[in-house]
Amino acid sequence: MRKGQNRFVAGFLLVPVALYLIFVIWPYIQTFGYSLTDWKGQSQTFSFIGLDNYTALFEDDIFLQAIWHNILFLVFIPVITILLALFFAFMLNAGGRGRAGGVSGVAGSGFYKIVYFFPQVLSLAILAVLFGAVYRSDSGGMLNGFLMRLGLVDENSPVEWLNEPNYVLWALILVVVWHGVGFYLVLFSAAMQAIPRDIYEAALIDGAGRAHTFFRITLPLLWDSVQTAWVYLGIAAMDMFILVSTMTAGEYGGGPDHHSEVMATVMMRNFLLYGRSGYACAMGVVMLLLTLIVSVVMLRATRRERVEF
Repeated sequence: MRKGQNRFVAGFLLVPVALYLIFVIWPYIQTFGYSLTDWKGQSQTFSFIGLDNYTALFEDDIFLQAIWHNILFLVFIPVITILLALFFAFMLNAGGRGRAGGVSGVAGSGFYKIVYFFPQVLSLAILAVLFGAVYRSDSGGMLNGFLMRLGLVDENSPVEWLNEPNYVLWALILVVVWHGVGFYLVLFSAAMQAIPRDIYEAALIDGAGRAHTFFRITLPLLWDSVQTAWVYLGIAAMDMFILVSTMTAGEYGGGPDHHSEVMATVMMRNFLLYGRSGYACAMGVVMLLLTLIVSVVMLRATRRERVEF
């Protein structure tokens, strides 16, 4: 009976596992193999050069600068997004007081959830066009126009948000945070609704305020969801190709003067423009390893004893 059951399960797993090996694992293996060659992309002939591409990577100032930019995104995007999403989720689910003195969301919480989630339904391409209009470097740009009305920006010298080295990374971080907060708000709200209201009401009776309730009750019980959000946002921060390539100056983005460069834009430029495909494959392998390391470190760093209720 058990042997027949095992054969039945193996029969169902055979095709999915085979497809995964062919379309996921095998391309990774091929990429690593090409990274050890001087492959030009269009040529069918190439030579084995060992670890020369990897040696050149860590002597490439542009790629090292791109890694630093990805690290900055990795630090700020998850922290800001999760903090805002947690705050809004708490206010929309437990930040108000019911008529009988119980716990409820603030007035209009259902409407606010829809409003906050709306950016998530926009594709990244639409998002790039939208914020391209917001960051326009003239009086017609929404942000410049608003600051000019407040008298904070001179009409004759508007700020070029995406062409200023000191502003471009922060402008991109703002876009990602605006896009992501709504999704994680819904994620945290779903987890928060599973917390029994009796726990909050008991805390209110004991005189706990909103801040104490959040840090002592809500956050520990939501920690699994926070951990998941941290990993997903970390992976997104290690990518950033679409927004950087569509919103910033230069071939495949990265401007001004490589001040918004990320690993993915450097890789695509070398692969598609410079014909250094083997070198680009080495970048892809490094990106894969760094993303795996980030995921493992985040899971380890955020691991804690599970709180049951």
